[in-house]
Amino acid sequence: MEESIRKAFGLAKIDLKQASPLLLAFVGDAVFELVIRTKTAEAHRMSPRRLHDISSSYACASAQAKMAELALELLTEEEKEILRRGRNAHASSISKSASVGEYRKATGWESLIGYLYLDGREERAVELIMAAINALNALKKESQQHP
Repeated sequence: MEESIRKAFGLAKIDLKQASPLLLAFVGDAVFELVIRTKTAEAHRMSPRRLHDISSSYACASAQAKMAELALELLTEEEKEILRRGRNAHASSISKSASVGEYRKATGWESLIGYLYLDGREERAVELIMAAINALNALKKESQQHP
């Protein structure tokens, strides 16, 4: 999809080695949201409000921070470096509903997703997102069984 968008608007390719981690996170946030909403659309018989609530439960900083932790063992060295750069970027604002640490991990996660997308590796981005979602869901299910 990234290549189609680039062609349609006549955009030049971004030098990802020079790109700000916050730029990558900006794009990664949108890509992550699109993947989550696409997955949530399978429950199409729900109200839009309920679909939004489900999507938001994955797109919040605390959930994304946890996904970054859960996906860590699946990452290549290059991906770990992008995650680290994003985590260490100094954002001018933080989430009201997450700790600074969670917000930084979530920014790293979004940076990684944005990097992969802009590098033309959408499938890898989706693969990591789905693996992290599955791991997060398994963790939630396990914690519900053991109060």
